[in-house]
Amino acid sequence: MRRAPGPRGLRARIVLGFAAATLLVSAVLVTTTFLLARGYLLDQRERTLTRQAFADADVLRSRLSTAGAEIGTALEELEPSGSSDVVVHHGGSWYSSSLEVGARDVPADLRDLVDDGTAATVRTGSADGPRLVVGVPVPGADLEFYELSPLTELQEVLRTLAAVLTAGAGAATLVGAAFGVWASRRVVQPLEQVAGAATRIAAGDLATRLPATQDPDLVAIVGGFNAMVDALAARIERDARFVGDVSHELRSPLTTLVTSVSVLGARRGELPPRSREALALVETELARFRRTLDDLLELARLDSDATDPHADPVDLAELAREVLVRTDRDPDLLTPEDGDTRVPVDKGRLERALRNLLDNADRHGGGVRGVEVVPRDDVVLVSVDDAGPGVPAGDRGRVFERFARGSASTRGSRPGAGLGLAIVAETAARAGGAAWVTDGPCGGARFTLSVPRSAR
Repeated sequence: MRRAPGPRGLRARIVLGFAAATLLVSAVLVTTTFLLARGYLLDQRERTLTRQAFADADVLRSRLSTAGAEIGTALEELEPSGSSDVVVHHGGSWYSSSLEVGARDVPADLRDLVDDGTAATVRTGSADGPRLVVGVPVPGADLEFYELSPLTELQEVLRTLAAVLTAGAGAATLVGAAFGVWASRRVVQPLEQVAGAATRIAAGDLATRLPATQDPDLVAIVGGFNAMVDALAARIERDARFVGDVSHELRSPLTTLVTSVSVLGARRGELPPRSREALALVETELARFRRTLDDLLELARLDSDATDPHADPVDLAELAREVLVRTDRDPDLLTPEDGDTRVPVDKGRLERALRNLLDNADRHGGGVRGVEVVPRDDVVLVSVDDAGPGVPAGDRGRVFERFARGSASTRGSRPGAGLGLAIVAETAARAGGAAWVTDGPCGGARFTLSVPRSAR
């Protein structure tokens, strides 16, 4: 099945517009020039042949006025200019200066005009090409004089002129298309600059601005775009600072609560059973609250930094093994592949991202099934497989959003605040990489973090 062609781009439309306009103007000029030149040349040719026919008719009349002159002999002695032929109607008979022409070559309407005493010209066609027939009445000699002159040479001239004009129109169209290419680049260049700046801003580089311009048509666009980015950067910075300030302010009362609960925990044995249950619940919620505050502080730091700070290369395989050991997990879960797995990313942020992937597998995926560190071309991939039911295809894009904890039906029963995977995605983005989730090779879900080998 043939696919319908897609819409043409702006640059292609500009080039086609210039080419079409140039072709139209060239066609009008070529047609007008050709018609004017053709009319002028035909008119000049007709005037010249008419004067020649009158002169030849006068010469023939003079010769026939001589006593004893015969029309056949007079025609043989008549030498019309060029390659013209003469046909004469005299005394009810037709005479010709050439065997190739005769009465049949004289149009009937021209005969009628000449017979009425009116000189006239007619353009006709023949096997050898177009010709001009001039009819001249000779009253004193009872003679109708017709001179037939071929227009082949003039036709070749007009063909050559048409070919030259057509070639000129084609060359002008190509020049117009070339000018359209140049103009389209000048027109599309500001749009490409805006698109490039928007792409860098979307990638997190909020310091990107459009360069100043002296073009009066672009000053407002450049100023409005830069003002929008300034407002966006200020808003993001304000929100990040607000989250950071709130998190810092909450740490003090949280620390006090944790200390008080620790004191109560030390005297757990003296409390009645219902109080111990309440204490255990408070300890669980305080631990969850503390993790949420830590995640909010980390997100605030990530939002305030457009890029990852300069850091020494970190071996991802070794770091993954260290994280497994520090979190009391089996280091044999790690399956590294041979190759260079060093990446220039801040070790603390990368370690937190790995911890969040492991914690996510424990909380939502039934535990960690395996960890892989694989070097691929210009990136290093870290994959964590879990033993859970997997992530539905419709939720795979939003699980990395902030405060996302699965579908609405299970959100209330899931532990955590939904910030762990958001930190993983932000860490990858700041390093120039990405994070995604797919089906695991042995069931469950596979969460993958890609980190480039070179600094962004």
